[in-house]
Formats: sequence, structure tokens, C-alpha cells
Amino acid sequence: MREVTLLTLAARSPTYAVEFLTKLINAFCKDCNGAGRMFIQTEPTPNPATMKFLPGETVLADDTANFTDAKAARRSPLAERLFLIDGVSGVFLGSDFVTITKTEVAEWQLLKPSILGVIMEHYVVGAPMLLDAAEGVAEGAGKGSDFSEADAEIVEQIKELLDTRVRPAVAQDGGDIIFHGFQNGVVMLEMHGACAGCPSSTATLKGGIENMLRHYVPEVMEVRAV
Repeated sequence: MREVTLLTLAARSPTYAVEFLTKLINAFCKDCNGAGRMFIQTEPTPNPATMKFLPGETVLADDTANFTDAKAARRSPLAERLFLIDGVSGVFLGSDFVTITKTEVAEWQLLKPSILGVIMEHYVVGAPMLLDAAEGVAEGAGKGSDFSEADAEIVEQIKELLDTRVRPAVAQDGGDIIFHGFQNGVVMLEMHGACAGCPSSTATLKGGIENMLRHYVPEVMEVRAV
């Protein structure tokens, strides 16, 4: 199993080694005084292959990040460590939660202790959630650009409805739905976290999101997952 060391993480950021070591020393000092401890809650999701972990701290304040393999996760120290756990096949970072997707054969009762340990260690040490933007682009960055300029106003309406009525709701279940594009009346959406592969995702798209968008935006004819 490949091990993520301080050297491999620091190699991607010239100043990361010094910052990491300083925070590591401070974290050990806090732990010696009985501080620096945290309680991480877990919640099941509608998707049996995913579980939501809530550290009680901010995860990503401004956006979300979705990692479907270890290579993509290299720009997130936490996600990279989580992918080293046998049975982890996906990591999604939300505003205040981390959603883990497991392989079909893995069992949550065996995975949870390792996942909780990695998340707790990450926060105790104080490592960054994402490395600098200059060192890589998050999976999904540049998303939502597949549409014609003539449809820009329609797309803004679609995005606003998704941001205000859809994304907050699915975040409660440990997932996210991202606008991908709009072509010929078809809205294309990306399913992240617990929404990806969820048995009820098709019903959510067709019975919920599609009906809502068609009601408020007459130009929308269909919604598809990509």
C-alpha cells in the first residue's frame, strides 16, 4: 500500500513542510494538555454505498470537491489519505461534511474506525483541506460551461434554482448536484457524493428536479445525469 508521507505532500508546496511540522508540534502539545480532541458524527444516506461524516468543523467554506480516484485526490491531503484505506472508492467534501463512498464488498463496520481516525488526525494536525490552486485544479473545476452564450440568461435561472432549491436539500443527504450544461432544451447535471449511484437518483432527477425546472423555466424540456 502506498504511504503518503510529509515529503510527498510537501513536494507539491514549497512552504508546506515548515507549516505542517509547526502544526504537528502544536497539535501534540495540545493533545498532551487534553485539548485538541473532537467528536465526529456519522449519518447514513439514501445511498447504501455512501456514509456522511460530520467533524463539527468547516470542511470547504466556499464550494465542494468531488474525488472519484486516488489520482484526482492528490490535491487534497485529507482525500489522499482516505483513498489509502482499502474499500474507499470515492471522497466528497461538502461545506461541513465528508461523504465517503465504499466499494461493493467493503463493510462499514470495518471501514468506519479507519475513516474516523484519518479525519480526526487531519483536523488535529491542521493540514489544509486543499492544496494551492496553482498546484492543481479540483475535479469539477470549470464545470457548467457547456452551453451557448445565447442561453446565458436561461442558464442563470437554472443555476439559481439549483443553488437555492436543490443543492441545500441534497447536501443534507451527503451529496451535491452540479450544473454541467444546457443544450437543445436538455439540462445536464453531475451527481456527486451520495447522489452518485443512489438508487433514488433517477426519481429525484425526473420526478423532482426536472418537473421543477420545467415549471419555472419553460425552455427546459429534459434533465439528464452525466
